[in-house]
Amino acid sequence: MLIPLRMQAAAMAMLCGVMSSSAQAAEVSVATASNFVAPLAQIAVLFQKESGHTLKVSSAASGKLYAQIKGGARFDVFLSADEELPKQLLQEGLAVGGSRFVYATGRLVLWSAQPGLVDEKASVLNKGNFNTLAIANPVNSPYGVAAKETLTKLTMWNSIQRKLDKGDDLAQTYQLAASERDDLAFIALSQVMRDGKISQGSWWLVPPEMHKPIRQSAVLLSAAKDKEAAKAFLVFLKGEKARAVMRGFGYDLP
Repeated sequence: MLIPLRMQAAAMAMLCGVMSSSAQAAEVSVATASNFVAPLAQIAVLFQKESGHTLKVSSAASGKLYAQIKGGARFDVFLSADEELPKQLLQEGLAVGGSRFVYATGRLVLWSAQPGLVDEKASVLNKGNFNTLAIANPVNSPYGVAAKETLTKLTMWNSIQRKLDKGDDLAQTYQLAASERDDLAFIALSQVMRDGKISQGSWWLVPPEMHKPIRQSAVLLSAAKDKEAAKAFLVFLKGEKARAVMRGFGYDLP
């Protein structure tokens, strides 16, 4: 059966459109601080729906990701839990000038899987009626630094050393408390908040003045394979859809 030329042309146009769309879709490799894994999973779905691009996510403590990037690991975007590491990458020529921005400010929370253990004044810390407290290692984690600053401000850092348990990153630190191996943990609010609510355990939301702001910064890396797709993701991260997700996880936004 002969197909009219008009139908042939229409079919070819549709096929070309599909091929063009497929050719433009890319995979953006994102190195993210572990506190941002859950929000990023939701943002990735929205980004793919809007752009066709997908995200390949690797997570660890910010300091470890920085070391991997310096060592030659090929990522397109770095989502750090601080400002300093992206700034260092810029100075070292490993990130694209003018691409860095603060995408969220993190909140620190003292959390326990045990209901009623932590009250709104964190009295448990002064009373000392706990066995162990987990924090992310301050060497690699900005949230670990914030936990150390908080304990220092409470004049407890030195006296609490024998009760400290240091996780490699926030993901491990959360697991130490969630499994109740440790009674308490200083973690990111985003790890226990969903849709603006904490539904399990007990907690103390650390006042912002107890530590330096946790200004989480994004930067485009010089080694990015598809810079246009990576830039599209960074633009999306600044947009309202991504910001709505971040609000639901308890982040303060710039």
